[in-house]
Amino acid sequence: MLRPALPAALLLFIAVMLRSGAMDALLSFLDYGAGVLALVSLSVTVLWGLAATDRMVLHSGHRLLAQAVHRGTGVAGLGFLGLHIWVKISQAHTDATAAAVPFTDGARPGLIGLGTLAAYVFVAVAVTGAVRGAFTGITASRWWRGLHMSAYVAWGLALVHGLRAGRGPAGYALAGYAICLVAVAVRLALRMRDSRRNTGELP
Repeated sequence: MLRPALPAALLLFIAVMLRSGAMDALLSFLDYGAGVLALVSLSVTVLWGLAATDRMVLHSGHRLLAQAVHRGTGVAGLGFLGLHIWVKISQAHTDATAAAVPFTDGARPGLIGLGTLAAYVFVAVAVTGAVRGAFTGITASRWWRGLHMSAYVAWGLALVHGLRAGRGPAGYALAGYAICLVAVAVRLALRMRDSRRNTGELP
């Protein structure tokens, strides 16, 4: 008996949201917050990806858990990224062409273009990460590793885009960006140190 009532309840909920102005408030928040959520999620993804490669502290079971969290936060980050792009287009802050083709935005081609490039790299890293088993052999594995590590570059581009492309960041957003930057830098430095100690060369 509840099933027929669910669509009606959903429609009523949407109507109340629209009537009360809550939807406008939500869009106003997402106009600014979706990009921040995307960057924070992808920063956490980078951190868990680094943690998943740790062999000094983590056991194999812990590394498998870290990889699962790495994938989960990556999916969340891409979801927030898609939401961020949709909101910016729907609010006429940019257009679909500029979102799809780097450096074609009329007002801020450079900064919007960095975000577009970062988005493409993140998607490529996610897709190749999902089909990692297809990259067999030494040469293919090196290609996969190089592409996967390009996420660091994309993350840096996204950070610049987030700080400079829109309105000035609020204090909480700036603090979040700073924490993400410091955390990733420290964890990457530790990984490089451990790699030098174990192999005598960079990862």
